[in-house]
Amino acid sequence: MESMGNNSPGPEIRALARNIRMSAHKARRVINQIRGRSYGQALMILELMPYGACYPIPKLIHSAAANANHNMGLNKANLLVGRVEVNEGVVLKRIQPRAQGRGYPIQKPTCHITIVSEEISISNDPIMSIESRKKGYVWRRK
Repeated sequence: MESMGNNSPGPEIRALARNIRMSAHKARRVINQIRGRSYGQALMILELMPYGACYPIPKLIHSAAANANHNMGLNKANLLVGRVEVNEGVVLKRIQPRAQGRGYPIQKPTCHITIVSEEISISNDPIMSIESRKKGYVWRRK
């Protein structure tokens, strides 16, 4: 079991959406594509994906960026989609009327999505050394 303490040095930048009316499995399929991407790249990927789960997730990414800008004064261009969690929520139980007075159960799943953003810092980049930054070379991770 994980420890309840937070390992990051400062407060985390997060946004939480609860009781989203979609399956957690379908939301995870989309979330796995944007984990570890930059803010702009994640929004571009979500805009081009043809899934229904792509509609509430950009709102959540915008919310996390707005929280970072308002609460910590960070620039949206320097944000990275860090930890992302999709947890199952409550299941709404409904009845579908059928023939001869019967009723079949319908389960409508919900999920909770949590996005924790991180700030991109060039000084912590292990790929770029100090000498290469002084010379003006810029290398980017793929």
